[in-house]
Amino acid sequence: MSVRTPDPDPDWTPGGDDAPPANTNPGWLSDVELAEIRQRLPLLYVEAVPVRVDGLGQVVEVGVLLRATPEGKMTRTLVSGRVLYGETLRDALFRHLEKDLGPMAFPQLPPSPVPYSVAEYFPMPGITAFTDDRQHAVSLAYVVPVTGTCDPRQDALELTWMTPEEAATDAVSAEMEGGRGGLLRMALASVGALR
Repeated sequence: MSVRTPDPDPDWTPGGDDAPPANTNPGWLSDVELAEIRQRLPLLYVEAVPVRVDGLGQVVEVGVLLRATPEGKMTRTLVSGRVLYGETLRDALFRHLEKDLGPMAFPQLPPSPVPYSVAEYFPMPGITAFTDDRQHAVSLAYVVPVTGTCDPRQDALELTWMTPEEAATDAVSAEMEGGRGGLLRMALASVGALR
């Protein structure tokens, strides 16, 4: 599971005159705090499958991110990230969609915060279909239509748009990390895009 923690405010300078009070974002964890918490508690994440729909609301394209791992391996993944303390699911979902797809993606968040699936990631393989060698994580997964221009940011190299049939192939699943190929197929099935 290639899940990133939020980046600090790039405009903030430690010790500067404009330095914010020490606790301006109580949801922010240092790398040390995050590593310690990952060893003790399951963390909550949101994941999103960006889609394009036609005038009838049928999914015609599915977006999958391409990333390079720290080891240099190319993998495909979904939009994903942690839910911060005090943050609503809707806000977390929007934040991660904008962070990964850019501010002009214009995601159309679902009216209900009910996910199409709940994925439970474990560091030990075989407990569920989903693995994350860093932690035990619970992820709420959503299908989210986007209507704007997607410009991948953060550590994503590109967003590849595929037909639902292409996205559901074994070849795409094999490129996805942590069992996300199965999660992608569940997303397609939940919106009637698998034939």
